[in-house]
Amino acid sequence: MSKPTVLMAHPSAELYGSDRVFCESAIALTLAGWRVLVTLPTDGPLVELLERHGVRVIFCPTPVLRKAALRPRGFLRLLGETARSVRPMWRLLRACRPDAVYVNTVTAPLWLLLGRLTRRRVLAHVHEAEDAVPGPVRIALAAPLLAAGMVVVNSEATGEVVRRSIPLLRRRIRLIYNGVPGPDRPPRDRDRPRDPVRITVVGRLSPRKGTDVAVDAVARLHKAGHAVTLDLVGSVFTGYEWYERQLRERIADAGLNGSVRLRGFDSDVWSAYEHADIAVVPSRFEPFGNTSVEAQLAGVPVIVSAAQGLPETVAHGRAGTIVPVDAPDALAEAITELIDDWPGTLQIAAEAKRAAETRFAPERYRQDIAALFEAPQ
Repeated sequence: MSKPTVLMAHPSAELYGSDRVFCESAIALTLAGWRVLVTLPTDGPLVELLERHGVRVIFCPTPVLRKAALRPRGFLRLLGETARSVRPMWRLLRACRPDAVYVNTVTAPLWLLLGRLTRRRVLAHVHEAEDAVPGPVRIALAAPLLAAGMVVVNSEATGEVVRRSIPLLRRRIRLIYNGVPGPDRPPRDRDRPRDPVRITVVGRLSPRKGTDVAVDAVARLHKAGHAVTLDLVGSVFTGYEWYERQLRERIADAGLNGSVRLRGFDSDVWSAYEHADIAVVPSRFEPFGNTSVEAQLAGVPVIVSAAQGLPETVAHGRAGTIVPVDAPDALAEAITELIDDWPGTLQIAAEAKRAAETRFAPERYRQDIAALFEAPQ
């Protein structure tokens, strides 16, 4: 008897949060006995990771929703990409004849619609919680999810945004927290912080990620006489180079050129955490926050903003410190408090590590994802 086939669609071939979670989903279904085919619009480091786990990757042009589509020129470009992509996407669906279609993120809605038109079982995995956009835009982003028989969300915050946008989806929503693999080496001894104390932010250089908030907090710490450094581990989206230029100017204007380092993207996040005393996730928008979990798994004390699903990653304050969104003063104060009570900080970090190893275990995630495909629609 042949294996059932699932076609899994994802809009990116990079190795950031949703990309890594997508790979975990592909592994889950492979281990559950599915023949997994992954379609991506471009090549990238995710391809090697997928193929390492025996997943076949097929490249297919796919229209991907970006913020630029909210502007007239960007919308026209999206329409053109959609017109060029429909035929190859349709051909791929017809050639693969999948039993199910799994679409990761709301930024590739055409796969949802075509999957439904071919009468396949369609599952959507939502990693976005766009609650700051105008209501009509939020509804338009969520509307294609009506083509899915089941909608997986990565946090209670994400699920609430989906429910408010399209109430009809309420009964289709399933909450599954991301599965986050831990480091392959034990965390270093942190009996005392380094001098200067090393703070790390892992993630995109982006206004949404609040990278500038971390820079401003470090500037305040320096003014107060605290010896700290900041490592920014990540790169910008294409088209957002202006933000990196602004960051560099901000760093120079604050006299922090020797204290704030832009490390660029590093696929080995554990190396970044190994050299960190404190991890900070200062996002303005964050539906979940893999970097918060990774910091906990690495045994690093973590401070997160109160953005969307981030408090859920630290058990609403039991596994890490929560500060208001866009508040460099509060972030600087929280960093100071962690340093001043280092034994207490280490105790919380140790407890957070143990809890995260269970709560966000990849094995648990894979079982939950596989179970969705066993359940009736």
